[in-house]
Amino acid sequence: MLSLISFLGFTALVAIISYFATRKTDESTSDGYFLGGRSLTGLVIAGSLLLTNLSTEQIVGLNGSAYKEGILVMAWETLAAIAMVVTALFLLPRYLSGGIATIPTFLERRYNKTTKAITSGLFLSGYVVVLLPIVLYSGALAINAMFNVPEMLGVSKNAALWFSVFAIGIIGSIYAIFGGLKAVAVSDTINAVGLLIGGLLIPYFGLKAIGDNSISQGIHTLLHNNPEKFNAIGPADSSIPFSTIFTGMMLVQLFYWGTNQAIIQRALGAKNLKEGQKGLLLAAFIKILGPLIVVIPGIIAFHLFQGNLANPDEAYPKLVTEVLPASLVGFFAAVLFGAILSSFNSALNSSVTLFGVDIYKEFINKKATEKETVKAGKNFGILLAFLSMFVAPFIANAPDGLFGYLQEVNGCYSIPILTIIVVGYLSKRVPAVAANIAIVLGAVLYMISQFILKPYLFGENNYLHYLHVMAILFVMNILIMLAIAKFKPRNTAYSQEFTNEVDITPWKHAKLIGSLITLIVIAVYIYFS
Repeated sequence: MLSLISFLGFTALVAIISYFATRKTDESTSDGYFLGGRSLTGLVIAGSLLLTNLSTEQIVGLNGSAYKEGILVMAWETLAAIAMVVTALFLLPRYLSGGIATIPTFLERRYNKTTKAITSGLFLSGYVVVLLPIVLYSGALAINAMFNVPEMLGVSKNAALWFSVFAIGIIGSIYAIFGGLKAVAVSDTINAVGLLIGGLLIPYFGLKAIGDNSISQGIHTLLHNNPEKFNAIGPADSSIPFSTIFTGMMLVQLFYWGTNQAIIQRALGAKNLKEGQKGLLLAAFIKILGPLIVVIPGIIAFHLFQGNLANPDEAYPKLVTEVLPASLVGFFAAVLFGAILSSFNSALNSSVTLFGVDIYKEFINKKATEKETVKAGKNFGILLAFLSMFVAPFIANAPDGLFGYLQEVNGCYSIPILTIIVVGYLSKRVPAVAANIAIVLGAVLYMISQFILKPYLFGENNYLHYLHVMAILFVMNILIMLAIAKFKPRNTAYSQEFTNEVDITPWKHAKLIGSLITLIVIAVYIYFS
């Protein structure tokens, strides 16, 4: 009962603070609703970025991977910091100078409306089919386990799963659809603090359990007894072979942190470039510490449970119940609930933005007012939310190793979109037809490679890693686009217009901090190699 009270109390506190922080924001306009009135500061952006990224499928999934393979899976966390540096120094100045609300908006200006429509469709497909249902499903599993919901409600596990999915979905929808980006960002920031505290408590108590109430002894014992788990250089048969770090891994990271609408929308809402860069670089620095929350607990669980768990994804929930004092369970559940909501409502808010700005106003009602555009986006968001709630419980049949599986599936749209954005900014003469061919061809070839040809060409246990496939297709698509531009270039060179939406004076310390972050990441790999 104490756990439930503390859970409800912290959750209500976040909602109340978010309401008072956003009640004066004008959400009748696209900028007000979709970009928080372009008023977000660096601290808010950093908190929202971290919480949007960190959710149950990552906390549970990555710790499960670490339980099985060790610290080499930290690549998903530490290399993200470098991608965020690139975004802060290269992409964000260009985004803000163009005053865009969505990534497809830039693609329309650079290429044409067809490019924008295809990209928006790919983003929405990824959110509907993969991201939203997965977040709801994994979140419901975590909440059900921590509060034993089936027993509490006197229902079956399946019925409890449906109940929790809809509870999370409805609450998340209220934040995302009726509060706009600023409500999402504010609630994310509060929850980010709680998640960092709660997340660090797990390895703290875990190491104390290993070291007989001594942190230093726990660290020594963990390192001494499990040296194979602390090698960051992944072998060829691991989920992240070391060679993939230099190919598809960095491309996936750059797509996620630099072009994924659900993530970059936080930086697009910055009050100026300086605050946007501060937010991205602060988040990048904290991201380096991410393995303490999403990797180390998995290794601690391996040591404590002697590798006897049949399903690695059970490692983190079991560790929490074993080492966390009962008095803190409610607080940690509330923080975890905030992380679940963050990923769900952030993706949903971005879906609403994509539909309202890039589809409804462009193809359905070109004469729509700002108010009508926002209303249409909200209605679409409600439909999308309920659709994802109905799909989520059926993911119980998904394969094991959900985190890696999701990364592989996301390649269907991540690399094609990244390709046309990179070429769009680095070239001036590549025409729209080249981008449209590249994005469709990239998606189709990737799906054929991974889901049709792989079992036949390479076998089940001997195949070209999907991250390498991504890199090959990335280079191939760039060459195709450049070849088309050679024979059929744009009539006029592309020139980006400065819209004066926000001040784009860069932060004077951005390059220095970015270089420092990159050096720290390299040092971490050298230390654990």
